[in-house]
Amino acid sequence: MFRLAVKSLGSVSTRRAYSSTSAVSDRIVIAVGGNALQRRGERLTIENMLKAAADMAPTIAKLASEHEVVLTHGNGPQVGELALERSAATFDVLGAESCGQIGYVLAQAMASVGLTAAPIITQVVIDPNSPAFRNPTKFVGPVYGPKEAHALAESLGWTVKPDGEYFRRVVPSPEPLEILQVDAVKALLHHCPSVLPIACGGGGVPVMRIPSRPETLQGVEAVIDKDACGSRLAVALEADAFIILTDGGGIWQDFGKPTAQEMETVSPEYLLGTKAGKNFPGSMGPKIQAAISFVENGKPGCYAAIGDLKDAAKILTREEGTIIRKDVAGKGVVWRDRVKSPEEENKPPKIAKDPPKYG
Repeated sequence: MFRLAVKSLGSVSTRRAYSSTSAVSDRIVIAVGGNALQRRGERLTIENMLKAAADMAPTIAKLASEHEVVLTHGNGPQVGELALERSAATFDVLGAESCGQIGYVLAQAMASVGLTAAPIITQVVIDPNSPAFRNPTKFVGPVYGPKEAHALAESLGWTVKPDGEYFRRVVPSPEPLEILQVDAVKALLHHCPSVLPIACGGGGVPVMRIPSRPETLQGVEAVIDKDACGSRLAVALEADAFIILTDGGGIWQDFGKPTAQEMETVSPEYLLGTKAGKNFPGSMGPKIQAAISFVENGKPGCYAAIGDLKDAAKILTREEGTIIRKDVAGKGVVWRDRVKSPEEENKPPKIAKDPPKYG
């Protein structure tokens, strides 16, 4: 079902530029948010993470049975909790710890549905002189009320910013420049097609090269955006598709208003021209930028998609979510035309929920 659906999306080439022993259809990099392992309203515990991962596993396993899949994930809630527990640890170390923790949880969940997963602690080179260090934007950890947030900022030296009606800690989020373990991912795909690689978790562990000795690496106090890193990983792997799964659906115009419309298919030019996602720099904005980057830099015919985790299969058939690709006719956007029942027609317009707080 998925194989036919993906080919119907347009000019996706049936001949691969990469080498693989896999018999499945397309190579897809899937990015899930750190919030996928934390149900709304539940405490962030290993037990709750295992339950959430178990709920997600059949969806990922189904996609992996039809396609060549690489999984990446966020770590916002998890790395923030670790930072609260170990205030002396730097974020490169905390990021590596969270990748091990989440990788274990995901691997255990995938094993329960018959899929072997191989989590890879992935180092990602960044520029230590990036402007991101002057303007931290990446949300980590839990939400706080105004008084508590400012008290923590004063006592611990944090930078805090509004996230909806609450406040959260923010840390620098520089652009990923080089993924050091990408050859390990390629080796798994080529030699072990039945194994699911999990890479670039939490955007990878941020490192810099020492100028006088470029082969020497040093950890950096930052958190790389997982979607930006996932996009770069997808380009490096010559993926056919990059799918970002959230808990908030696709890309909307007038998000949260009675006039809200969801995009079914859209071009990068349209998204850039309308500055889509600019009102949500901590949530949907980075996802849209990552999707655009992949489509503009990936192989011919590639596409990106953004949609809800629970709708993963329907995203590939264009029943849900938003597809981002170059060849969109007309004005560069196709709006989703939903058929409403008579009961729905008489209901007042539904106001969308707040966008996901964790990425």
